[in-house]
Amino acid sequence: MFEKLGLGPDILKAVADAGYASPTPIQAEAIPTVLQGHDVLGCAQTGTGKTASFTLPMIEVLSKGRARARMPRSLILTPTRELAAQISQNFETYGKYHKLTMALLIGGVSAEDQQRKLSRGVDVLIATPGRLMDLFERGSLLLNDVKFLVIDEADRMLDMGFIPDVEKIVGLLPKARQTMMFSATMLPEIHRLAAKFLISPKEITVTPPASTAETVEEYLVKVSEREKGKTLRLLLKHENIENALIFCNRKKDVDLLNRSLRRHKFQSAALHGDLAQTTREQTLTSFKNGELKLLVATDVAGRGLDIQGLSHVFNFDVPLHAEDYVHRIGRTGRAGKNGRAFMLGTPADGKYITAITDLIGHSISHQSIQDLELPRPSEVSDDKHQMKPSRSRHQAKTPDKQTTHRSTNKSENSPSPSSNKNDRRKRPSLVKQGESKTVGTKSRSNSVKTTQKRRPTAVGWGDHVPAFIQMPSRPSS
Repeated sequence: MFEKLGLGPDILKAVADAGYASPTPIQAEAIPTVLQGHDVLGCAQTGTGKTASFTLPMIEVLSKGRARARMPRSLILTPTRELAAQISQNFETYGKYHKLTMALLIGGVSAEDQQRKLSRGVDVLIATPGRLMDLFERGSLLLNDVKFLVIDEADRMLDMGFIPDVEKIVGLLPKARQTMMFSATMLPEIHRLAAKFLISPKEITVTPPASTAETVEEYLVKVSEREKGKTLRLLLKHENIENALIFCNRKKDVDLLNRSLRRHKFQSAALHGDLAQTTREQTLTSFKNGELKLLVATDVAGRGLDIQGLSHVFNFDVPLHAEDYVHRIGRTGRAGKNGRAFMLGTPADGKYITAITDLIGHSISHQSIQDLELPRPSEVSDDKHQMKPSRSRHQAKTPDKQTTHRSTNKSENSPSPSSNKNDRRKRPSLVKQGESKTVGTKSRSNSVKTTQKRRPTAVGWGDHVPAFIQMPSRPSS
């Protein structure tokens, strides 16, 4: 029960309003530890209630003080805008009976609005490293009054290259602070960072660092690279999908696949870091509301997003890091519900698939296209050609006359291998035109006869070469 964790009545009321009766394992361990003032190193996967394990005690402690202008009292660093937005929702939900102020510093939105909030003073500052450093360098905030520091999704920070910025930020904070660091995997690098940032932390691990839920059915579909798009469409038609995340490794592939799915009348949208923040928020809202069934995304959507009741996850690309497989499919099979996860593997993905099975400790069931009782992928049109712009038959076979006549080929200007230097001295250079290049027209090389005394044929006049150009030159006097 939350009443036993040391939280005040206002927070307990907010928790009850949100519909929660008992804490998750990480909440039960972390909340009392934070309230006691200890640093925390937490290992917990997405969906374990990790966010509330630090937001609830922070609200309790921060409620006893007051913020000053440009000097936030707490700082939460996250790798993505989506995760930052989710954490801010947690503070709004659980802190509704308190008067704490909060600011969200993320890219894609107006920095001026963020600066105005900072100037009024905030108790809780939630930020991505890049935008925080930008506003700090502008002089918009000071970090010497931070009492709490939370580094969330530390392993993702590591993967995305944010650790140098994080180290700079931590160097700007007061030494006398309480620090919490959370990660879905406890890699050696995470322990090294913890040694730099935390003081005698209490380590809390609630689940194995790389396990998949028993409620998720996992399947591996072996395909060629050429057949991936077709195979995915067959699976989408065969499966009873309520809503699904489809993962690609690269942003450009997200856009390509989304366009292909929409062209084939699937209800989908793209989500990745290059989209405007308003677009990302609208897309997520539509997906959560059921207006969209399919969300094609990079791993930015694989961590920290609160998407309830997800029925399917499709790995269109095999993840390059085995840990990402766990995070991706961890989006489905939650809250006791069953989920299904499919991964499309090509021959080039062998080593990555092996790394995944080694990490999760079990093999993945194979799913063949024949089992779907649908046409083989080879009988379906190929997406590769559809994604690339192609020339029409007319363009390919009937080039523009004028362009053809004006262009010259290197081989046309070069003498044949049988010619020699003496021949080239005796004969003036001739430019052959349109040799067998214009479809349905007679070659001009057959209609124009040349002699030694005639000028070389003019180039660039099209079919209408003026007569005076073709007149024989006057003999020199």
